[in-house]
Amino acid sequence: MADDPRSTRPSVPATERAAPTPRDIRRWRRYLANERAEAAVYMDLAERRTGEEREILLALAHAEGRHEAHWRRLLGDHVGMPLRGDIRTRMLGFLARRFGSVFVLALVQRAEKRSPYASDTDATSAMTADEHIHEEVVRALATRGRNRLSGTFRAAVFGANDGLVSNLALILGFAGSGVGNDVILLAGAAGLLAGAMSMAAGEYISVRSQRGLLEASTPSPHTREAVPDLDVNENELALVYRARGMSPAEAEQRATDVLAGLRTDDPDGQPGADSHVTVGTAVRAALASFGFFASGAIIPVVPYALGIEGFAALITACVLVGIALIATGVVVGLLSGGPPAKRGLRQLGIGYSAAAVTYLLGLAFGTTIG
Repeated sequence: MADDPRSTRPSVPATERAAPTPRDIRRWRRYLANERAEAAVYMDLAERRTGEEREILLALAHAEGRHEAHWRRLLGDHVGMPLRGDIRTRMLGFLARRFGSVFVLALVQRAEKRSPYASDTDATSAMTADEHIHEEVVRALATRGRNRLSGTFRAAVFGANDGLVSNLALILGFAGSGVGNDVILLAGAAGLLAGAMSMAAGEYISVRSQRGLLEASTPSPHTREAVPDLDVNENELALVYRARGMSPAEAEQRATDVLAGLRTDDPDGQPGADSHVTVGTAVRAALASFGFFASGAIIPVVPYALGIEGFAALITACVLVGIALIATGVVVGLLSGGPPAKRGLRQLGIGYSAAAVTYLLGLAFGTTIG
């Protein structure tokens, strides 16, 4: 097979190449194994998709097959027994076979970004370009998934993180004041319930308010009935479209088309009704917020509920919350395409800073009271 015709790097015919060194062979075989594994990841992801997304993922798998052929050609008789891909790629394959979610796409996006081909003269420039394009394709696919879960994900991260930080800060404040274990446990339980109820009430009111705004912006059902009786010469229907942001010329044309029966607008029959993002029920949103907050707030309470006392309980609560904060930060980093470790440490730093302030206040008040 010839070199990729899209390559702009100088290509040396196989017969004129110097004999590959053992180091070259090892590197090429590793590339070959990784290309096979990456193609398998895209195939596994495609199995869990339909329509356009499936076609795109299959096309990416085909592209990895072209890269695989390149390394096969260079290796020639040195191909040897197939190697396994690196640990990272094998893990992606494991996740793709079992989940196929936006999390996997986000990980694949980062993997494409770390391609070594740009600095390897044995890879063609077309292969390097392919990897850059693959990153953008996967980014776009992952963005679709991010958009689908953005509302739920925001509520989950915000609720759980708020529960973790606020209740840890509350517990450390009481612990710093020197009160007994039973008081700290009571404060933690009260903080959990109060915070979760507050979050639920706030989410309920928020959703109800949003639905009210959307209902107020929805065209009246009587509008459709009035359209046939409009004065065609005056064409006041155009004012509706102008009020919705169209230019005068666009509004006139669209109104004329509607009146002439050349166009039917929205499925509900309203002329030019804006499409709105579906808003979930207020009760469901409130229950979700309650659950997300409580799931975070209960973690710092666990050591005290188990009977651990004093400094040991305080350290245990901090460690458990720290692990949870890092985990939420890592998840946010993966989904957003950012560095997971950095996001995790940032979450940890913010949470611990808030808790440290309340602990110091507890110490101060405890000293004053004593």
